[in-house]
Amino acid sequence: MGTLHARKPNVILIYTDDQGSVDLNCYGAKDLYTPHLDQLARKGVKFSQFYSAAPVCSPSRAAVLTGRFPQHAGVPGNVSSEKGHSGMPSSQTTIAEMMKAAGYATGHIGKWHLGYTPETMPNGQGFDSSFGHMGGCIDNWSHFFYWQGPNRHDLWRNGTEIWEDGQFFPDLMVKETETFITRHKDEPFFLYWAINVPHYPLQGTDGWRKFYDHLPAPRKMYAAFVSTMDEKIGDVLSIIEQQGLAEDTIVIFQSDHGHSTEVRTFGGGGDAGPYRGAKFSLFEGGIRVPAIISWPGHLQENATRDQLVTSIDWFPTIADLCGIELPVTPVDGVSLRPVLESADAPGSHETFHWQTGNANSPQWAVRQGPWKLLGNPNDTSNKAPIDGNLFLSNLEKDVTEMTNYASQYPEVVWKLRKLHDTWAERWK
Repeated sequence: MGTLHARKPNVILIYTDDQGSVDLNCYGAKDLYTPHLDQLARKGVKFSQFYSAAPVCSPSRAAVLTGRFPQHAGVPGNVSSEKGHSGMPSSQTTIAEMMKAAGYATGHIGKWHLGYTPETMPNGQGFDSSFGHMGGCIDNWSHFFYWQGPNRHDLWRNGTEIWEDGQFFPDLMVKETETFITRHKDEPFFLYWAINVPHYPLQGTDGWRKFYDHLPAPRKMYAAFVSTMDEKIGDVLSIIEQQGLAEDTIVIFQSDHGHSTEVRTFGGGGDAGPYRGAKFSLFEGGIRVPAIISWPGHLQENATRDQLVTSIDWFPTIADLCGIELPVTPVDGVSLRPVLESADAPGSHETFHWQTGNANSPQWAVRQGPWKLLGNPNDTSNKAPIDGNLFLSNLEKDVTEMTNYASQYPEVVWKLRKLHDTWAERWK
């Protein structure tokens, strides 16, 4: 790993939406054409055992922006997509606030889904500039909220509603990103680019729809949108190169959680590879996601790390790589610098916890070593029935999580359940 520049590095955090565990060519999806993200992996470090802190949108975003468990960040589940409803408490310290205090220009582009009031929208959470939609998803051409209607337009710049009817939102995001990078190229900047793709509606461009027409539905609709996304990310990576900023810019890429099997996405399309589960599930397919970090000349290139690491680790990692002191507000994440420096370093967490869903009967999981215990498990991939409300996986013996070891190892169940009960008690 190289030494830090005299100039603090820029940081671009690319956060995709509902992208399946293996849904890049470099992660094994050989039916997908994703050359730009594959190239990012060749120029950086790719993680094989990277976990989101939640299997749904809002808490996963709160976790990455605060470096804290979603419960600690005040966002245990999805927040409202309606104007006037709050979300992540403004008392939380975000990456943007940390970077801004260190002299960085800060920008948000894309999806928010963490609050729809002035104090909980991006400009109230440390972002100098913001462009995108505040709710969970939009039609990419009309920019109206996709779930309910008909009068739920959702496109904003710095807290003011704007109208770009008929303009393809991924193109608008690229244009906005180019403007942001060009404006701030002579100073350090932090950009949170929360791409609303490949979340439904699956609106890939015409060229990619034709390219994938040989695939069965719904894979072909999903694939077209993934390659549309890869193309737009490639446009932004080219802008960084053209501005001469490649060696001054840390690029981080991650999906927010697993792929959707909801009816709005034709019941599927994404792929979790060998893993059980999908979005809304704490089986591996809901929380193990593709993730890459690249910083040419400073981090190893074409490297893979197999250690367990998580999304709450980006916050302290960014601070570490940029030479910035962490804020007073405590974070739950751990800097990944040791893991980036050595394939033999331990993972960032000896024990990790998840909890989601109904407060009275939440779905939860705890992982320690190869063991993972799920409470009230939910298999949104519908691979097989689940017997009982406790499911014990051993990810070394069976990464597919099709075998429940609970009855064979009651002492492991007892130990992990006690660990999780102690952890969960903190949030009551």
